[in-house]
Amino acid sequence: MTITEQIIDTETADGPMAIVHASPEGGSPTRVLIFMDAPGIRPSLKQFAARLAEAGYEAVIPDLWHRHGRMIGFDPVDDAEANQANRLKIMEMLGTLDDGQVQMDRDAALDALGWTDGPMATMGFCLGARYVHKAMQELPDRFPTGAMWHPSFLTDDTEASPHLTVDAIGELWIGIGTADKVQSIEMHQRYLNAIEGLDNITLRIFEGADHGYTWPVSPTYHEEAATVGWNATTEMFDRVLG
Repeated sequence: MTITEQIIDTETADGPMAIVHASPEGGSPTRVLIFMDAPGIRPSLKQFAARLAEAGYEAVIPDLWHRHGRMIGFDPVDDAEANQANRLKIMEMLGTLDDGQVQMDRDAALDALGWTDGPMATMGFCLGARYVHKAMQELPDRFPTGAMWHPSFLTDDTEASPHLTVDAIGELWIGIGTADKVQSIEMHQRYLNAIEGLDNITLRIFEGADHGYTWPVSPTYHEEAATVGWNATTEMFDRVLG
């Protein structure tokens, strides 16, 4: 299948923002909003969007780090010092991001593509999982289905914590590894307790999978988790949006 990939620049109240857009030639009625993980927009994330396009979906990724620069992204490199410096930069940026900023970026990305109505899917990795929940909670008619891969920040001690509104979302798939050293299963326990018994939410726990199991370039890549996650996510999107 022929696909098109482009970077589109749009404006937010906090300045310019780039978005990645990947699509089958001629577009698709099945659209997916991707919320990036902490390493940002880099080749492996763009390749994932391209894979969705090859499978017949139209995908968009807003650059949530645009307040710090354009298209900041970090794939692992063969240099321990560089990887550590990148981790420190990521933590610095994480400390400045809030739910309101991501909502603004989400809406700006959809407006830039003219995706102003109709149901679509959403998925997110790491920190992006929180914003999958937020999108499904705030706009349930727009986002009736979503997927969280190796999620982060699903609970906190505020009234905005996602675990308090699990009854307000549609069909959701969650994949977590037992060996996640960044956001352990225990850190999500309040969320997992809240979804227990909900038929519209599927939780898959992968034995031995670590954080970032999605990415083939990562030392934590876990083929089973990535493959099962892909199949479950695309089957759900097709069923709910079909």
